[in-house]
Amino acid sequence: MATALVTGGTSGIGAEFARQLAARGWDLVLVARDAARLDRTALELRALGRDVEVLAADLGDRSDVDRVAARLADADRPVDLLVNNAGFGVHEPLTSTDTAVHDQAFEVMVRSVLVLSASAARAMRLRGSGHVVNVGSVAGHMAMGSYSSIKAWVNSFSEGLAVELRGSGVGVTVLQPGWVRTEFHERAGIRSSSIPNSMWLSAERLVSACLRDVERGKVVSMPTLRYKVLMGLVKHAPGSAVRAVSAAISSSRRTPADAPVER
Repeated sequence: MATALVTGGTSGIGAEFARQLAARGWDLVLVARDAARLDRTALELRALGRDVEVLAADLGDRSDVDRVAARLADADRPVDLLVNNAGFGVHEPLTSTDTAVHDQAFEVMVRSVLVLSASAARAMRLRGSGHVVNVGSVAGHMAMGSYSSIKAWVNSFSEGLAVELRGSGVGVTVLQPGWVRTEFHERAGIRSSSIPNSMWLSAERLVSACLRDVERGKVVSMPTLRYKVLMGLVKHAPGSAVRAVSAAISSSRRTPADAPVER
């Protein structure tokens, strides 16, 4: 029976991945910080007849990341699909004297993605099969501070990993969502009313499209023709125009909550 490990698997996009994978017959390993919420989510998914393992871990803590990496490397309990989804919004100015938020964001959304992807890929390559999904963002094509920089790295890293694993039987897909209706944006301090309704996506539609792209072996999964066209324009637009649009989008954000939250 195939097994998927999903980080940030108790809310938002991660929870939707877990639900859809369970409905497709996958067993699950759910990773998140909140042990109580992990248990509640696991109970719901077990009702679908799936085996669900929970692993409470803070991916900003390197020892916890090592525990998750060890689970991915366990040859006796192989993981066939890794979904690196855990993350949070970052609105701290790049010029801030306090780099704590940036440090935490780097640990959770850069270093843990690198470490967990590598651990999964090594184990999968030995078996000759498996898939890694990293949740990047269309923000990685923009210039909106630390979050855009981080997601640009995830986007680029994932494509590089796909090149490195070519011919090994292991696939890599980077999901690049735009605005998705989950609690992520509310907790991150983004006023949803400032975003046109036409730009919002449902988590269900996003994940369903991504899983189709995984089955097709696509490296980049970008939701809807609308976003493909917009990001195509961004790619070919003058840098000054991209920066102007990025500034306008950034101005729609209010002061973020004190604590980072999982996607």
